[in-house]
This record gives sequence, C-alpha cells and structure tokens, in this order.
Amino acid sequence: MIIDERMSAFIDSLDKGNTPFLDEIEKYALETQVPIIRKSMQSLLKFLLAFAKPKNILEVGTAIGFSALLMDEYSPEGCHITTIEKYEKRIPLAQENFRRAGAAKRITLLEGDATEILKELEGSFDLIFMDAAKGQYIHFLPDILRLLAPGGLLVSDNVLQDGDIIESRFAVTRRNRTIHARMRDYLYELKHHPQLETVILPVGDGVTLSTKTDEASGTGVDGTGGTL
Repeated sequence: MIIDERMSAFIDSLDKGNTPFLDEIEKYALETQVPIIRKSMQSLLKFLLAFAKPKNILEVGTAIGFSALLMDEYSPEGCHITTIEKYEKRIPLAQENFRRAGAAKRITLLEGDATEILKELEGSFDLIFMDAAKGQYIHFLPDILRLLAPGGLLVSDNVLQDGDIIESRFAVTRRNRTIHARMRDYLYELKHHPQLETVILPVGDGVTLSTKTDEASGTGVDGTGGTL
C-alpha cells in the first residue's frame, strides 16, 4: 500500500457502489486473480467522467472489460469507447461481458499488441486510460499524445509500483528493474513534456492525470521529438 490501509479502506467504504453487473464482474475478477482497477481508482474515474464528459474514450488494456464497462456506465450518453487487449484468453470474456451489458455497440475491442495498434489508430480521443503492461507506457506515449485531443485527459494507472518507484534500482528485484526504470522515465516525461500538465496522485497504486495543453509543441521533452 502507498497510503495507510485503514485510511484507504475508510475512503472506499464511502463509495456509493456500482451496478449489480459490475459487482458480478469484479467478484469474478477477484476470485480468478484477473487484475482490475481498485476501488479508489473506480471512484476517481467516476469523478473524471462526470467532470470531463468525454465523447470518445481510448483504453489501453481491456482485461475482461470491467473498467471499459465502468466507463460506459458513467460516461455521458453518446460516448464511444475503444479498448485494446492482446491476451487471447481474456478477449472472449470481455466481449461476452460487453454483450451481456448491452454495450457491444458502444465499446469497440481491438485485438492485438497495443504498440502496433496505436501506430495505426486514427482520430482523436477526449480521454485515454492507460492500464496495460507498465513497462510499455513510455513506448506508447508518442502515439498516445498524437491521439489525445487538445485539452484531453490522459489517465495512467499503477504508476507507483506499490511504493517501489522511490527505491533505487538495486533495491528492487532484478526481474523488475527494467519496468522500474521505464516507469521512472515515463513519470519524468509526463512531468516535463511541453504538451502536458501532469499531476501524480497516491490513489490506488498511483495514478497520473495529464492534460494536453499545447497541440503545436514538439513530442519530446527536448522539443525535438526525442525522449531525454
């Protein structure tokens, strides 16, 4: 936990809850160890959706569709969600959940590697929710910025790695060092990018909120398209 567990539980206890179908999917995910967004992240997303009122949402990382359906439930009428998932075993479950929720026409699931799909994706999105492989966030960012509408909101989940992000690379296990380094690079890029204004919040396992402020700026922190 990156904040006191009792405090987190207290805050979560005040949430008004979700629909029975979302509760059913959440229960299944917890029983089968499918990663889904935490209660605190759910509350934050509901607030952001009510405040921003996005009409076009992109999600990177579908899993079994819980967060896509939560966004569908709390988004304004007429909102469309595009979500990307590459794990073949979860895709049919997500599609079935969309069908059962009556949301199949409002949610488009793109199957495959997000790195490749993002390169081919066109259009713009008012809100982009990043909740995929954490070590890939930094690689997704150039296309994410291209797809994010001016004034749009980028929400990146699980960025503090259960607090390990503040440790030196030698204090984390060897197998996690690459992800640790890439996430640090990602956070630095979000905070220093000329097109973004970003806040890092200790919500859940850490979340960043970034808004696109200047469409005309370069795509790297050095202003030339490069990543420092």
